[in-house]
Amino acid sequence: MQIKKRFITLIIVAFLLGLALFPSGDPAPIHYVDRQSSETKIEKVAGERWLTWLYNNPVGEMSLQALVKRKFFSEWYGKRMDAPGSVDKIEPFAEEYDIDLSIAQKQEFTSFNDFFTRKLKPDARPVNMDSSLVVSPADGKVLAYVDVSEQDFIVKGYRFNLFDFLQDSLLAQKYEHGSLMIFRLCPADYHRFHFPLSGEVSDLKKISGDYYSVNPIAIHKMIEIFCENKREYVIVSSPEFGPVIMAEVGATMVGSIIQTYEGNLAIKGEEKGYFKFGGSTVILLFEASRIKIDPDLLENTQKQLETSVLMGEQVGVRNPAKSLICKIELISYF
Repeated sequence: MQIKKRFITLIIVAFLLGLALFPSGDPAPIHYVDRQSSETKIEKVAGERWLTWLYNNPVGEMSLQALVKRKFFSEWYGKRMDAPGSVDKIEPFAEEYDIDLSIAQKQEFTSFNDFFTRKLKPDARPVNMDSSLVVSPADGKVLAYVDVSEQDFIVKGYRFNLFDFLQDSLLAQKYEHGSLMIFRLCPADYHRFHFPLSGEVSDLKKISGDYYSVNPIAIHKMIEIFCENKREYVIVSSPEFGPVIMAEVGATMVGSIIQTYEGNLAIKGEEKGYFKFGGSTVILLFEASRIKIDPDLLENTQKQLETSVLMGEQVGVRNPAKSLICKIELISYF
């Protein structure tokens, strides 16, 4: 414990010295499309200068590799957010990021993490229950790709590495030309995630990894982050969409990925779990031609723009040519 405290003290000292000796300059703004208004907006990033320093400054990058990406650093910060004294951070954070607490089930919190993992009132996020539609599993910003093997992933010329992400060669082959949707949750977002469709749920697979940030500031510098970070996934087998991989990815300051679902049956819109403090990601992966992703999400992604979505709203529809095959035969992988 003493060694960890010394490391944390060193990172704070390095941060201060690094800013003084190697300033990173003003970070480039992160643009996204607000789906409700169709307007292009600039994201207000929590800890923006800190992230820019970590991923664009030589001292920051050394600190990142030596400490910040480590599990114990995120766990240490997560415990601080569990402490009763952290409630003092709630009000200024909610004001800074314009968080609507009126839709939360409770208004009094015992810690910052209690606020961060808050549940919403049942009618706060209507879920489209049409079985021919897939809904967003979380509040956040989404990137969408029709064929993961043929489209640039964030950085020109880079393809999403399915084998590295799944750690399963057979699954990687089956989803080689599949459709990919990445939902990035910012620290200010509602941080519980829900099933985007109904179906039978496989056993949970957990993959150990680091805790890099999933913010675009970090992703554009280290595109392989999704395949480096801690992650967990299941396969939800649906009559309409076939076997769909649903994965949760940890990130810097995410103390834990908590799975709250029970049993082996997913009901669309029901809670699957939540992330403790920090920005995080939910990834959906469909077999080839199983889904028709909503056109606005694809168009914005082609422009290198994320689209803000809310949990429960439509993000895609089934491919009629494939849905009949799914109903006849559901494939079990685990």
